[in-house]
Amino acid sequence: MITCLEAPDDISPRSHPAFFGTIAHPMITGLTLLLVTVVLRGATAKNRHIGRKLTVSAVMFGLYAVAALALRYVALDADLQQHIRTFQPLLIVFGVVNLLVAILVNPWRHDRLPDRFPNIVQDAIVVLLFGVVATLLLRDRLLAATAAGAVVLGFALQDTLGNLIAGLAIQIEKPFRVGHWVSLGGQDGMVSEITWRATKIRTKAGNFVVVPNSVLAKDTITNYSEPTQHTRVDLEIGASYDTPPNDVKATILAAIRDEPLLARDRQPEVLVSDFGASAVMYQVRVWTTDFGADQLVRDRVRTAVYYAFRRRGIEIPYPVQVQMNRERAEPAAGHDALDAALRGAQIFAALTDAQRTELSRVARPALYGAGDVIVREGDAGSSMFVVVRGEAVVTLAASKEPVARLKGGDFIGEMSLLTGDPRTATVAAATDCHVIELDAEGFRTLVMAEPIVADRICSAVEKRRAELDERRAATASALPAGPQTRSLIPRMRQFLRLSAMS
Repeated sequence: MITCLEAPDDISPRSHPAFFGTIAHPMITGLTLLLVTVVLRGATAKNRHIGRKLTVSAVMFGLYAVAALALRYVALDADLQQHIRTFQPLLIVFGVVNLLVAILVNPWRHDRLPDRFPNIVQDAIVVLLFGVVATLLLRDRLLAATAAGAVVLGFALQDTLGNLIAGLAIQIEKPFRVGHWVSLGGQDGMVSEITWRATKIRTKAGNFVVVPNSVLAKDTITNYSEPTQHTRVDLEIGASYDTPPNDVKATILAAIRDEPLLARDRQPEVLVSDFGASAVMYQVRVWTTDFGADQLVRDRVRTAVYYAFRRRGIEIPYPVQVQMNRERAEPAAGHDALDAALRGAQIFAALTDAQRTELSRVARPALYGAGDVIVREGDAGSSMFVVVRGEAVVTLAASKEPVARLKGGDFIGEMSLLTGDPRTATVAAATDCHVIELDAEGFRTLVMAEPIVADRICSAVEKRRAELDERRAATASALPAGPQTRSLIPRMRQFLRLSAMS
């Protein structure tokens, strides 16, 4: 049986003139506050959290106005009227406190919660302020009810209170914040919200996981975003026993040097981790500032290493029962393909078939993946490249914008091959790009056997430089300027150590 306790005699306009003086006309006051709340909700529509808070305040003000209307125009039982008059002020108190907290601590023009005042802290402020006012207004009634209901509420709300206390502890200690990448309850994800009952995270797979705060209080929490956002990503790559470890390490580090997802202030590492049954295993350690992109980082690193290994002839072995050397069966076909590709390059158009065949024997194919840098402006070089298939873009450090696009038959780096000049531009593969590389040592071997080849190639280079000079003068483009053509042959002979040749 539930017995209604009488309201104390001091809950009246006479006993609280400062409070009740502002609501001499309760219905008008309630409707006015309701209208103000609706206007504020429209002004802060970008922040959904404020909208939810103001909706609660609007309901409180609406109930307050309805209660005032009922007291004035509806014939109610005397006890019911007394209870309504007792608790009616609490509606407006809660509504005003909730409205002020929502408006004052949240950003109006951004749909997010402030770091210092997450949802659970705002709710705690509202409850605390409301509790203070309610205690002042209903202290006698609350004291009478506390003894009777404290034990019952304690047992009934045991789990809820545990989550609440744990949630407050999380806000005080701040082991993580909204937006941090964490491991909670065995789940990795980004914290999206911290409420009274639970912490909500969004996993990399897009799943929404709700972890009770009481569970977090007993579990180990890993924060990947603190104390810094740097996260190390480890992966293993196998390489053939035929390639020395230092060569493999240098190739891997060069391949990932320009990867934009890697942190620039932390240097990657490559360690020999194991001697496997079919390969030497290398552990690659790289750093990123985006924990959510760790799988993408692994993909980019493996892709870059694959293309670099292909260019350097480093095998990525795998266990087989029958050892087969695939490359030894392909040299003839490979030379034919190189010969055909060189035939399509304008710079070698003046050579005879026999000379191009000899050239193909000292050249080597290479494959660059999309985004890989073929040559870098300012770097030393002693080789040239002929594009066989794919597309590459030419950029200059001064402009950062592409100044030319290269396709099949185009060539780059001829001045580095002939004179050892530094690279005058950066060339990167726009798509998977198959090229032929001809280095100075191989070219010197060919020229020693066929001196006429040097003259014919120099003539083609001089013609190309003249055409570039004309285009540069006509368009005022940013194409890199080359050396004086009249000094090309003497410089070539000096660089290739061909001084004895006439």
